[in-house]
Amino acid sequence: MNFTRERDELRSAVRAVLTRHEGAAAWGPLTEAVGAAGLGVPEEYGGYGGGTVETYVVMEEVGRALSPVPYLASTVLTTQALLASGNARACAELLPGLADGTAVGALAWAEDGSWEPEAMNARVRAGRLTGVKQHVLTGPGRPDTLLVLARGEGGLGLFQVDFPEAEFTPVPTMDQTRPQARVTFDGSPAKILAADGERVLSRVRDLACTALAAEQTGAATRALADTIQYAKDRVQFGRPIGSFQAVKHRIADLHVQLEAARSLALAAAHSNAAPHLAAAAKAACSQAYEHVAGEMIQLHGGIGITWEHEAHRHLKRAHSGGHLFGAPSAHRRRLADRLDLTPVA
Repeated sequence: MNFTRERDELRSAVRAVLTRHEGAAAWGPLTEAVGAAGLGVPEEYGGYGGGTVETYVVMEEVGRALSPVPYLASTVLTTQALLASGNARACAELLPGLADGTAVGALAWAEDGSWEPEAMNARVRAGRLTGVKQHVLTGPGRPDTLLVLARGEGGLGLFQVDFPEAEFTPVPTMDQTRPQARVTFDGSPAKILAADGERVLSRVRDLACTALAAEQTGAATRALADTIQYAKDRVQFGRPIGSFQAVKHRIADLHVQLEAARSLALAAAHSNAAPHLAAAAKAACSQAYEHVAGEMIQLHGGIGITWEHEAHRHLKRAHSGGHLFGAPSAHRRRLADRLDLTPVA
């Protein structure tokens, strides 16, 4: 699964921007100079007509830099929900701004700590939405476009809601590089974009899991590389700690697990987020990143638990990302159901 020259150049451009611009300041150059927000948008809506492999490249670099830019929230979730809706009017109205980065979107999905459709109780009656959405991924402020998965008269649907009609509350998160909010609706006017919300949700979840797996792969690769470098530099008993057999074995185990997870993430991206591969990639990459991040702290010793070191940021993103869009066990159940197997807890 080699990358084309164009995709390698995309990776270099994204990495250069994320290296030069820290934090949320990278969003402007990433969208204006690189055009990253428009990669997954068809040309007719102002994008570049890319696909899941281009998204993989960007998300891997976003993970490597632990960047807080709203690429997952806006470019993956919101943009792809609009495209999955098949609503040409809404796409023509909303996608150009999302594609050029002048607008940031959010998709309100989870309820009661669950990402499963069975947990969704937010309802639309007579064009008015009532309910509470949690874990809404956002940028540094209020998004410009808000899409909501809620139950309408015909079942689960995708709706557009204007923010003045919704209560938007940023919430503290363990992973401070991934802003989240709670959105409360109390009779908010809601415009239906797609009546077949189950189909939209299924497609968006697979795309989200594939993108997140790419991010986790990039972050785990960076964490492991930093740990290996530390093991080469840190000297105890007159020798680098990386020369001790016990340390070598632990690092080798991490490398094997990470490369296996990377293979699944690449397979999911190259398959255009096929459901079984998206589920397998999300489960494997979540577990690999958590293992790498945990061992990063252990192998760094005392410095690994300091606020100044990056290790704690990896552990926080690994833990929170592991639960995003469903825990690994939930995706193993999805995979087992699809293959008619009995899942392992």
